[in-house]
Amino acid sequence: MNLTQTCLLISCLVISAPAMFFDLSQQREKCIIEEIPEDTLVTGYILLELWDRKEDRSPHLGLTITVKDPNLEVLSMKRFGKYGKFTFTSHFSGQHFLCMKSNATRFSVFANERLKVHLDVQMVEHTIDPSAVKTKDTIESMEFKIQHLISQMQFISKQQDFERGREETFRQMSEGTNGNVLRWAIIQTALLLTVGLWQMRSLKNFFIEKKLV
Repeated sequence: MNLTQTCLLISCLVISAPAMFFDLSQQREKCIIEEIPEDTLVTGYILLELWDRKEDRSPHLGLTITVKDPNLEVLSMKRFGKYGKFTFTSHFSGQHFLCMKSNATRFSVFANERLKVHLDVQMVEHTIDPSAVKTKDTIESMEFKIQHLISQMQFISKQQDFERGREETFRQMSEGTNGNVLRWAIIQTALLLTVGLWQMRSLKNFFIEKKLV
C-alpha cells in the first residue's frame, strides 16, 4: 500500500452486515479490511453512481477491485463497469483487503467529482474441509462394506435354508422310496410263501390221489 491509499477498517460479521456505501475520488485507492475465516467463499456486489445525483453529466463509470490476503498476496483483480460481482476463496484466516480504484474513462474531465460506491459483501458458504470429505468418504465406505456383509450373510442364510429344504425333500423322498421297497419286498415274500405253500399242498394232494403216499 502506498501513501495515497486509504484503508477503511470495518469490524462486523459480513454475513449479517447490511450493504454499505462510501465515496471514491479520482486516482485514489480505497481499501476495506474484512476479517475472513479460512476456506470461506466470499461474494461481493458493487454499484457505482455519481455522488451528486443532481448533476446531468454521466461519465463512463468504472472500478478496479483488487483482493489481497493477510500476506498481501493478490487473490483477485478485476475491472467492472457500473455494476459488478466478484468472488474469491480465502486460504488463510485473518484480515483481507478489498481495494477499489476508479477507472472511469472520462472521470478525469470532472476532477472534482466523486463516485458513490455501494458494496455488499457476503460469506455465502464455506468450502468443504478435505478432512471432512475424507471422513465422510470413510463412513460411506464403511457403510457400503457393512451393507455388503449384511447382503452376503442374508444370501448365505438363504442358501442354507435352500439346502436344508433340499435335504429335507431328499430325506422324505428317500424314506418314501425305502418304505415302498420294503412294502414290495414283504408283498413279494408273502406271494412266494403263498405260492410255495399252495404248490406243496397241491403236490401232497396229487400224491394222495395216486396213492403214492
